[in-house]
Amino acid sequence: MPLLEVKDLRKSYGGLEVVRGVSLALEAGECHGLLGPNGAGKTTTLRLCLGLAEPDAGEISLLGLPVPRAAREARIRLGVLPQLDNLDPDFTVFENLLVYGRYFGQADAVTRGRIPELLEFAGLTNRANSKIQTLSGGMKRRLSLARALINDPDLIFLDEPTTGLDPIGVYNIQQLMLRLQGQGKTTLMVTHDMQTAFAVSDRFSFIHQAELVLDGTREELEDSQNNAILQFFSPGEESLFSYTETEANDETE
Repeated sequence: MPLLEVKDLRKSYGGLEVVRGVSLALEAGECHGLLGPNGAGKTTTLRLCLGLAEPDAGEISLLGLPVPRAAREARIRLGVLPQLDNLDPDFTVFENLLVYGRYFGQADAVTRGRIPELLEFAGLTNRANSKIQTLSGGMKRRLSLARALINDPDLIFLDEPTTGLDPIGVYNIQQLMLRLQGQGKTTLMVTHDMQTAFAVSDRFSFIHQAELVLDGTREELEDSQNNAILQFFSPGEESLFSYTETEANDETE
């Protein structure tokens, strides 16, 4: 049974249809890349799946629960990385993680037991007592990703996880996402960053002008003759993997 199943999803704002008949399914253990240019309808689709907006038509099953009717119950089992970091500047790195665990009704003792592992995952062990203002952009993004894991979620939604990052910051996020895959985590990544999508995703859905124009493998995406995809995808771009793991580990941010 898919962890997320969407059928013929539709949503309009002010007479403009921003999601038009989108259907997709996300299986356990896969990283699914939801691709497309800015304004295509990706983030709206994500908001609908989270129950943050109500669809005009269509069906959504999230972790076996109907959305939006049971969205609150489903979100307890989710991790979400928003497009823009919303870390609390009044708290330290450690405190941001501790307080976030309370939103899920998680006992502080449980959260405290998870925090060392999450700090290690994000490469922030030595910054546990640092205020958010002292962190670089890459550090904040990694902390936001660690925070999304505080409840050991069954499914993780990532909205433009590499936005605003330099190439080394992008590479580091890619490596963390690959670690999540190695742990068997299931992720849905909304992005227009094709290089990151190709680095980590198992399957792809491509949205253009509110419609799903492709749902398939990397090979199917690369071989597509759809004009929207051809305009979006530039196969001659240099891979971010020209940055070595050693260089990434030498990051001084």
